[in-house]
Amino acid sequence: MSPGLPRRVVVEARAKLNLGLAVGPRRPDGFHELATVFQSISLCDTLLAERRSRGFTLRVRHEDAAVRGRLSRSARARVPAGPGNLALVAARRFAQQAGLAGGARFTLIKRIPVRAGLGGGSADAAAALAAMAALHGVRPAPAARGALEAGLGSDVPFAALGGTVLGLGRGERLHPLAPLGACRALVAVPSWRVSTARAFGKIDRSKYGLTAWSTKLRFAQRLAHGRLTASLAMRLGNRFETVLGDRRSDFDSLCERLREAGVGEPRMTGSGSAVFGLLAPRVPAGKVIDRFVGNEALYVVRFTRSGVRLRRLP
Repeated sequence: MSPGLPRRVVVEARAKLNLGLAVGPRRPDGFHELATVFQSISLCDTLLAERRSRGFTLRVRHEDAAVRGRLSRSARARVPAGPGNLALVAARRFAQQAGLAGGARFTLIKRIPVRAGLGGGSADAAAALAAMAALHGVRPAPAARGALEAGLGSDVPFAALGGTVLGLGRGERLHPLAPLGACRALVAVPSWRVSTARAFGKIDRSKYGLTAWSTKLRFAQRLAHGRLTASLAMRLGNRFETVLGDRRSDFDSLCERLREAGVGEPRMTGSGSAVFGLLAPRVPAGKVIDRFVGNEALYVVRFTRSGVRLRRLP
């Protein structure tokens, strides 16, 4: 072990928004074709990692980052601290791929709401990969790193890269876009959740044809050329908004209340259930929050240019 390697690191694992998300046909591998504009945001989990001679442990604690409202206790309880936690899965796969005997002790400070379309699990996995690379001095080749990330989940490659990115394929084929600048958004997380698997199933059973998908895909590809704005990216829409079933009225109500509070262009992120909208420049976020009617947990976020940020600790 090199004496120059850090013994402890801290990694910021940033949440994401899907500014737009189109879903295409199911592929032979069981995944769906996607076209999405990913955007990293300032809301983040924090992963503390300390090198160990062998084995892995994880402790999870929660911090409330909402500026108004609170997540339910059941939502916080959904974060596993055992082998099913994606950060632990990522660390073990990294060690296996690199042939490492050593492990790590992790403490995960959880702020990103779970099962809300904000990519918290993927961000934690990307943070664990970054921590393992720094603690053990291993830098996988780009192809091996990409395969490892994609094997952990479709959003993990983006979580590791961050910024403003066009995602194609099942979301793992990434095309970085010009940063969108100093954008802010208000994210509202309701108490209800959406099953991603069930939502994909509804899309498969719907009459959403290949012509509509082809149109969305061409629009997404054109976003890589010319001047991109958040509003333009959001014109891609979100296919999951159309398969909410019994939750459609709840979604419509939340969007309407966000608009009445002064939030622009409310849109669902991922398969939901979080809904976000843009905050106008020079409009104080506090005024918008004060005008909002509802008990959803609210988060004020800004767009960022990176997904994970690692810092060595003494």
